[in-house]
Amino acid sequence: MVQIFKVLLLWMAGLGAATQFAKIAVPFSDVAVLYPDHTGWLLSIISLVGAVLGALSGAIAGRVGPTRLLIFGLVLGGAISAFQASLPGFAAMMASRVVEGVSHLAIVVAAPTLIAQITTGRARNVAMVLWSAFFGVAFALNAWIGLPFVSQFGLPVYFMTHAVLMLLAAVLILACRIKVDLGPYEGSGFGVTAIARVHLNIYRSPFISAPAAGWFFYTLTFVSLLAILPSRLPEGQAAIVAGLMPLAGIAFSFALVPALSSVISCVAVTMLGFSLAIAVLVASLMGAPLAVICVALFAVLGLVQGGSFAAVPELNSVAADQAASYGALAQMGNAGNLLGTPILLAVLGVGGESAMVRAIILSYGLAITAHGFMARRRAISLTDPV
Repeated sequence: MVQIFKVLLLWMAGLGAATQFAKIAVPFSDVAVLYPDHTGWLLSIISLVGAVLGALSGAIAGRVGPTRLLIFGLVLGGAISAFQASLPGFAAMMASRVVEGVSHLAIVVAAPTLIAQITTGRARNVAMVLWSAFFGVAFALNAWIGLPFVSQFGLPVYFMTHAVLMLLAAVLILACRIKVDLGPYEGSGFGVTAIARVHLNIYRSPFISAPAAGWFFYTLTFVSLLAILPSRLPEGQAAIVAGLMPLAGIAFSFALVPALSSVISCVAVTMLGFSLAIAVLVASLMGAPLAVICVALFAVLGLVQGGSFAAVPELNSVAADQAASYGALAQMGNAGNLLGTPILLAVLGVGGESAMVRAIILSYGLAITAHGFMARRRAISLTDPV
């Protein structure tokens, strides 16, 4: 029971990190009243920070320890939300969002690293599937609870409530004394050469970088499809389908990933998810109803969601390598989020829905190819380590 409580507490820290996106994205119209013409920048700047610093955050976890990094991220995030509750001018708000990106990275790298270390076997797979759902669950909670809250109390109280919850999570995690030793830190600082070495070590390893390779192609389409697809539906269906899409992925992930990962590798589960997604998209080109396609697509992508996070501890037994892999996931995920929407909107504008669907099929095909390439490299390194 103590272990379950700790996992849930770490997952709640993830909900707080996801809310750093959701608190701007969900009450978007309210934020736009205060910062007209700049709201998109306030939302996306965290992704930019993550795309640049994601891999480095894994190295920092190895140097300072994941628990310290997590507490730092939560306290910093709480302080930033408290500052944002004052509704500062755009320049100050933008600067605070940049700093908040540092907080977000610290949490999304440290928390799953800790979860992977305090769980084992099937319990670990279930815990990682739970962790993988943090983004979708946070957005759903902010939509269901946060929007009415903003309507009644306003944005300042909304931001301050997030600040209090982040600081409360920090206190509870500190009280739990979750101690994980990642082993001796082998870096030599964070100069330009050291940072380049961190990235080289991560991305040349087919074990550390494999989950991130597929995750990039997943995030390249996830947020953009969540925004684009419902808008192509009749008005009466759009809201219902938009709510069902992420929930279908979470449900599919919980229902199938732990069971499948007990008989096949987590990488194979991820590749299966991409393959089924391609099949769903081909069905859309053949005229299947768009509402069904939307829900089915996000359902099967739940295998990618859960499989990718569970693959990190499966491929990397050393805790420091797990932290590095989660850092790479954060980096590639933020890069995908940053690039995905403008790319798909450009393809949609030039070639229409058919071209967009084919572009997504290509993206998922590249993800399968990348995973296959990494698997061959792992096989070679295991048979011929020299």
